[in-house]
This record gives sequence, structure tokens and C-alpha cells, in this order.
Amino acid sequence: MRIARSNDDPLDAGNAAGLLVDAAGTVLGCTPAAEALLKWRADELCGRRIRDLLTDPGRWPEVMAQRDRPVWEGRAVVREGGGGESDLIFRVLPLDRGLPDRPSARFFLLVAPRALMTRWRQDHAFMQELFLQQRVGFAVFDRELRLVRTNTQLLPYTGLPADLGGLRLGEFLWAEDARVIDEQLRKVLTTGTPLVAMDALVRTRVDPGTGRIMALSAFRLQEADGRVMGVTALFTDVTEQRGARERLDLLHRVTAVLGNSLSVAETTQDLADVLVPVLADLAAVDIAEAVFSHEEPGPGEQRLHVLRRAAAAGPADAGQLPVGGSMRVDVGDDAPRGSVWPRPADHRSPDEDVPGPGPGSGVRSGMSALLRARGRLLGRVTVWRTGDRPPFGADDLALLEEIASRAALVVDNARRYARERHASVSLQRSLLPPTTTETAAVQSASVYFPADTAGGVSGDWFDVIPLSSARVALVVGDVVGHGLQATAMMGRLRTAVRTLADLDLEPDELLTHLDDLVSQLTVENSTFENGTQASAPQSAYDSFGATCLYVTYDPVSRQCAMASAGHPPPALLAPDGTVRYVDVSPGPPLGVGGLPFEPVEMAVEPGSVLALYTDGLVERPRADLDEGMAALRNRLMAANALDRPLRDVGREMVADLAPSPLSDDVTLLLARTRGISPDDSVTWVLEPDPAVVADARALVVGQLSRWGLDELAFTTELVASELVTNAIRYAGGGPVELKLIRTATLICEVSDPSSTQPRMRRARATEEGGRGLFLIAQLTERWGSRYTRHGKTIWTEQPLPGSS
Repeated sequence: MRIARSNDDPLDAGNAAGLLVDAAGTVLGCTPAAEALLKWRADELCGRRIRDLLTDPGRWPEVMAQRDRPVWEGRAVVREGGGGESDLIFRVLPLDRGLPDRPSARFFLLVAPRALMTRWRQDHAFMQELFLQQRVGFAVFDRELRLVRTNTQLLPYTGLPADLGGLRLGEFLWAEDARVIDEQLRKVLTTGTPLVAMDALVRTRVDPGTGRIMALSAFRLQEADGRVMGVTALFTDVTEQRGARERLDLLHRVTAVLGNSLSVAETTQDLADVLVPVLADLAAVDIAEAVFSHEEPGPGEQRLHVLRRAAAAGPADAGQLPVGGSMRVDVGDDAPRGSVWPRPADHRSPDEDVPGPGPGSGVRSGMSALLRARGRLLGRVTVWRTGDRPPFGADDLALLEEIASRAALVVDNARRYARERHASVSLQRSLLPPTTTETAAVQSASVYFPADTAGGVSGDWFDVIPLSSARVALVVGDVVGHGLQATAMMGRLRTAVRTLADLDLEPDELLTHLDDLVSQLTVENSTFENGTQASAPQSAYDSFGATCLYVTYDPVSRQCAMASAGHPPPALLAPDGTVRYVDVSPGPPLGVGGLPFEPVEMAVEPGSVLALYTDGLVERPRADLDEGMAALRNRLMAANALDRPLRDVGREMVADLAPSPLSDDVTLLLARTRGISPDDSVTWVLEPDPAVVADARALVVGQLSRWGLDELAFTTELVASELVTNAIRYAGGGPVELKLIRTATLICEVSDPSSTQPRMRRARATEEGGRGLFLIAQLTERWGSRYTRHGKTIWTEQPLPGSS
């Protein structure tokens, strides 16, 4: 029996089993196919009645019910020769209908299995509907890739010939598009490997337009004997789906790049670069001028806004407004978030002083969307298409509006961050002293780099504080934390240090008082968070921890004293060119409390350079602290700091830090020490006897005459006489030391062993005394007192003649 192919009719005479029966239903003959199907031999079938072959003979009337029709079909279940059953479909063909002498005497039955017949009918219906449906293009090609048959929706696109039969794709499609499709179809013909959903651009010669994107699938067709007869292809229009996917991909890319930076310039440039060339050929982002000046942008309902071109992407010769240029833009009353124009236009309002953002000729279409966030207009993004690209449509505008809404939030966050950081840096710089100072004790220069992190600046500070008797205090500190709270804390600590320094305390004693202050602030903060105002943000004061290094230098004795509260030691560059770190024992950071600070004293030669710094200069990512300190020592030696201006030295030492991101602020304070010549300082030790007051006056007048300061003789004689008299009267015994120092001012000091501090008071008219300190305050520029290890010292300063 020949097996029928699925595309052959199973009841066709060439495929089905055949039986010849008479009018009574008796089998007169059969074909070999009938023997194989029914599993009966021909001699067993001949003479049998069809009715007796049915598994249910009672259904015989149903089988014969249509016998009066010319040709009829039916279904029957028959017994096989081996005892089984077969579900069959049959077709009856009368052979003698119309003959007068033998009316309907014989019939020819064509029989096939029901399952085979059902499958054939399904296949036939599928093929028929495939050519009739209008959603998927369907085409059959021969071996030469000529069209044999197509449905009406081969390509849902204008510009196709009425009859495609016998044509090749290249005869009505663009040559490049046809070549790509033909290559894929020929691979299917050659290899037999089906092609599944390959995107192909399809444009017709008559109406090319922008074309359509078709998902192409194909499989090979073969004859019954295996010969290749052609290929069948399905074309599905996926233009909208691919466009939607591209828009979604672009939106994802935009979202990714918008989170890369908190810089308005970098964020806007990243946005423009992503839009070109995926969405447009040219792109520009304009940002409100107020954003760059750290001010609040205008409200969204305002019509006129001043924008600055922050970023642009596209050909360099497109002629767009250069980055950095400003323009006045009228967004109109109740302006929509976005707009599209089909042709380039001179987008210039009557009030604009400069041309709008038009990129010049060659533009086919453009669109723009406003950047709005929190009721403020932050700017706009504008894109253009040139050349053969299609004009922007509603979907493109919706995408740009979504991009603009996301970009607006990022730009606003960047603006708010930049504003806070600007305020933090401005506040910190306003709290810091000048970068260079000149005193009788030292010449100093400083460098400060704020950290470029999301937290903003931290609490680094430095100070150069003039002390009494031409001495100076050098301070460097670092507050834990970042942002405004750290800057505010830095300001409080710097003020406290200056206040304590005015008392002329020893370095370890000053740090002890400062540690107590930080501990009190910590307790106050804890009370604030746990008390009645606990609803305030707990991060208002992130931490009060801080480190500090306090150094004093006396140019007369050339002695340097210092103490550290958890701060790195200073580096000392000696006049011979050697560099070493001072062996200072770092105490606990400020705010820990309960532990002492150990002072260190040493002699420092004039012309030496002290380098005080914060840990941001020596602690670098992926580097050991010892490596950082060694690098700082090498940089200090290589910078030739002994002979060059300290400002240049400081900049050179931190020059390599600028390109790299900083995790913490970097502060460097350089101080070149000076010494007061022995000829400019004189000291006398006087006995505690009132009679020596006259000697003290004579000594002062004589020394001033030798210095050529006779103009100050009367005032200084009176000041020395008053101070020595008070020391002898109230010191309670012990020698009195009188010292004169000539620097930028004339300094007069009187020291005694008493620890009682003098105080100025207003004497009554009837009192003979009590006016000494009042007179001294009127005659001198500054005066004060300080405790020493052996008592106290009262000092005065007078400007030299001719000094401003």
C-alpha cells in the first residue's frame, strides 16, 4: 500500500483503498490497498456483505441513508481480519446510475482511516486560511526565488505591483533590502535550516519612505521524493514593536547615565550623548542660569526664563549655539511639557537678545521638552533630526517627555547638592584664616582641597594665631563627618581654640579644655535627641569627634612646644635639608575624655619649615599610611621649601591630588620659622625691693636709646615702672624679671612668681591707687597676662615709630 502524503486527499482514487460492491452491499472485488487496510484477503472479502463487516450491523441503515445522492461520504467502524477494529471514512461512487437495464447495480467504495482523513482536512484548512489571513505576509518562492504565490498582505506597505507572480523581490524592493532577504532565503534553500524571526528592513522602489521592519521566518519545501521545490517565507510587521523596544532601551540607558554624577555639567552632557544618535542627530540641554549661580530657579508658571546651553551632542559643524551661551526663552502661557515641529524654525521670542537653539539648515524635524521639578523650571532638552531620518512623532515626544521628567529630578538633586556644597565650602573658607600670613615668628602658607564626595566638605581647619611676646600658635584640626554640620562644628572649635589661645595656655592644657568642650557638646546632643525635641533629625549633628594638633613657637628662645589629640605628627624640614617627623605622642581624639595629652618641647632653628597637615593628605585608597607619610616627606624635600615661596611649595606638594577623587578634605599648613636676634631682646632680673623701680626706669630708657627708640622712652618708662611696682608689691617676694623685645612692635614684659592675675578696675576719686592698669591700657596698643610654670607674666605692646 502506498502511504499518502499529508497534502494528498486520502479519499483520492490514487490513495484510498477500493471496494467494488453490488446493490445489496456484497463485495465483488477489492484493491490490494483494501486488503492491507482491512487485513482481509481478497478471497475472504469477495462475497461478504459490507453490513457483516460492521462492528455494529445495526448502523447499516445510516450507512445507506444517502444512497440516492450522486456521491456520498460516511463513517463506519469495521472489524479487521485479525480481530481488531478500524475507524474509517468512506466515499461511495455509483457506477451504473442512469443505465435503463442496470439502475444502480454497482458501487465503488473509497476507504481511508479516519485519523488520516481528519489530519488532511486540518492541513488543508490551515493552508487555505494562511493565504486568506491579513495579519502575516505569506509567500511561496520557487528554487530561483521567484514568487509563486502570496497572500494579500505580503507586505503591508504601499508601492507593490498588483500581480507579484513570477517576480523577484529585487524587482519591486530596494536593491539592498532585497539582497539581504534573498541571501537568507537562499541559505534556507541550501541548508534546509529554517530561519526564525530575522529583522529585515523593507522599502519599496515606488514609495521608499522610512520602510518597515519585518520579522522574516522561512522554511524549505520538498517534493514527495525529497526534491527541493522552493521556500516559504512569512513576513510579520514588527516596526512598532521594535520602535517600542528601542525607546524602552533608550529610557533604560538614560536612567543609567543620569545616576552617574551629581555634577550638572556632567549629567547634562551624558544625557545629550545618549540621545545622539539613537533618538536624534543633534541634541542640546539648556539649564536655567539660576542653577549655576546656586540660586532658586524661577517658578514653572513664569513665562520668561534665562537658560544657558549646558551640553550639546552632534556634528561639530551643525551651527548650534555654543555650550556656555545664554538665551532668554518664552515658554508661553500654560506651555505644554513638550512640542514637536516638522521643519526647523527660528525659535526666537520677540524679547530674546540672542538667537534660539536652532542648529542651522538641513534639519527635518525637532522637538523639545521642559525640565520641571518641584514647581520650578530647570531647563529644557531639545533634539533635531537631519538627512533622511523620519520626522518625530507622538511616540517620540512621549519618550522625550519621560526622559525630561527623569532628568529634571536628577538635575534638581544635583542643583541642591551643589548649592549645599557651595554653602559648605563658602562657610568653611569664610571661617578659615588667610592662606598666607607674616608674623615676627613665622611666615606661613596653606592649601585646602575640599573632598569631592556626595557628603560634601568635611571639617578640616587650620589657623595661625599670634600670641604674646612675638610668639605664634599653629593649629590644624579635622572634625569627623561631612557637610554643613561638620563645617559648623569646625567653626565652633576654631573659635574655642582662638579663645583658649588668648589665655596663653600650654598646648597640653589647651587641648584638655578643648576636649572638655567637645565632651559637653556630645552630652548636649544626646540630650537633644533623647529629650523633648527628639523629633528632630538625629543626623543634625552626626558626630562631635575631632583631632587637633596645637603648636607654639617662640622666636626669642627658638623653642617649639606641641601636643596632639589623635592627630598625625608634623614634619620638620631643617636648614640642612633633612626631614623628620616630630616624635609627638598622640593623645586621644577630642571628645573621648579621661586621658592626658603629653606635651613635647624642642629647639627649632630659624629658617626651618614645619608642615602640619590632615590625614587626607597621607591616607590614600589602596595605600598604607606609612607609604603616605613617606611620600609626604619626599615631596617636602623635593619641593626645596627652604628657599622658595611657601605658597608655591604648598601647591606643588598637593598638585598630584587634583585629578584623583578625594575621600576626605586635604589641608596643608607650611610655616617657616624666624628668630629674633639677641640684639633685639634684653632681660633684667630685679630684686623684690621698691628701690629697684628707679633702676628699672633707667635700664629701660638706656636700652631704648641704644635702639633709637627715644620717642617711646617716656611711655615705656612709665609702663615698666608701673608693672615692676605692682610685681614687687603683690608678688609676695621673689625676683622680678623685666624684658624688652624689639620686633614689629616694642614688647615690654614683667614676670613674677605670683599666680594672681591682675585686673583692671575703675578707681574712685578718693583712692590713691588702682589706676595703674588703666593707664597702661590707654598708653599701649595691647596688653595682657599669662600664666607660666613659675608664676605669671604681664606684657604690653607698642607700635614702633613710623609703623602704620
